[in-house]
Amino acid sequence: MFKSLFKVLTLSSLLAIGSLGFIAPSNAANVQIAYEATQGQTSVPYGWVDFCARYDGECANNALAPQAIHFSADNFKEIARINHFVNKAIDPVSDWDHWHKVDQWDIPTDGKGDCEDYALLKRQILMREGFPRQALLMTVVRDQQNEGHAILTVHTDRGDYVLDNLSNGVKLWTSTGYRFVKRQSQSNPNVWESIGAPATELATAAN
Repeated sequence: MFKSLFKVLTLSSLLAIGSLGFIAPSNAANVQIAYEATQGQTSVPYGWVDFCARYDGECANNALAPQAIHFSADNFKEIARINHFVNKAIDPVSDWDHWHKVDQWDIPTDGKGDCEDYALLKRQILMREGFPRQALLMTVVRDQQNEGHAILTVHTDRGDYVLDNLSNGVKLWTSTGYRFVKRQSQSNPNVWESIGAPATELATAAN
């Protein structure tokens, strides 16, 4: 299904992008780690429900134990490259101009999409690259203009990071300037949880 658009998505093409947006892991002790503080189950976005009705294979309902991606240089180089690749490969277009619908979440196989489509494609590619589903979470935020926006949260052992179509950088979620509203549960992608104030802890070991 993706050959026409993503035939260039090979290891060599990702490597050619370079390390744009890469944030090197810190090995220092006493590093503050920030996680999105989930506060219980909330409503599921209509766009996700509709997406799952059309892409059943993307929305497995089986519960899995939560996982965190290890914050290694190799992992974050790959994540940053995929973020940059998708941002460059997809042309931004509104759902209304694209589908004549107010809200439609989709895999942008025609090379066009809006924020949630970028995030869905990044999630799909990262899972195919072997990253765990439980650490790749579709997330709804409010931007600086208080408008709805979708991004992908990457849950790591050094905090929650964001993949955003508006930035090629991989940022800690507290550095985005967004107000976080809700995201997928780590255990089940069809369960969504509200987000409150940041949860922090100190990393006391360098690893």
